[in-house]
Amino acid sequence: MTTIDSSADAYTSIDDLSVDLVDGVLAVTLNRPDSLNSLTAAMLKGIGDALEQAAGDPRVKIVRLGGAGRGFSSGAGISEEDHANPGANGTPADVLDAANAAVRSIVNLPQPVVAVVQGPAAGVGASLALACDVVLASEKAFFMLAFTKIGLMPDGGASALIAASVGRHRAMRMALLAERIPAAEAYEWGLVTAMYPADQLDAEVDKVVATLASGPVAALRKTKHAINAATLVELEAALEREKQGQLMLLESNDFREGTKAFQQRRAANFTDS
Repeated sequence: MTTIDSSADAYTSIDDLSVDLVDGVLAVTLNRPDSLNSLTAAMLKGIGDALEQAAGDPRVKIVRLGGAGRGFSSGAGISEEDHANPGANGTPADVLDAANAAVRSIVNLPQPVVAVVQGPAAGVGASLALACDVVLASEKAFFMLAFTKIGLMPDGGASALIAASVGRHRAMRMALLAERIPAAEAYEWGLVTAMYPADQLDAEVDKVVATLASGPVAALRKTKHAINAATLVELEAALEREKQGQLMLLESNDFREGTKAFQQRRAANFTDS
């Protein structure tokens, strides 16, 4: 249940996404733990809607973005269930558009956004986490751009967000080779803000959130805007490039083969078609 002032508008939780405002902290939680919080178009739209509301809400001092269960997010849903229910979960193009809108909402939100990554952050789930201003990870977390494994390219602004944090060659390694980057390596690279032992993550997150929630609102907002303006100058162009490229790849035989191989847990036989 969302905790709000009786005179203010409530934040709306939807299936698979909970939104709660307590003491100035808007907690947005991906709540599909059985699939490691795989993302649907509705979930991504819910993130964007909540942050759009938060942008003009003086009660919200900080946003905490996390995932239920043992992971942050495994990325866009490509399970048999997802493909069997395109109307409920959105077509791949719907998910792409909603993901780009969610990333824009995180970056453009005046208030700081803290990502809490206790386990896997893969695909567009990694893009969501890395769009945040502060990324706090468990030692058990890892980051992975798994797109090329199914014949796709990174999206959700990953080509700009990751390169801005770790540089061109490390971004290429993540994007082209689709390797898991463990939390310790992600921290060494500068991909995440801090890494903690798994049993200390929640307590450390609470400390960071409390510090930001009690900080000078105007100064925090102007600082976020200034750093993003200086480092993410290519984000909007990247989102458009990724969208156009991804829409072409979504129509390819390689994507169909990659998805089928993923579902059948076998190596894909790509044919460049």
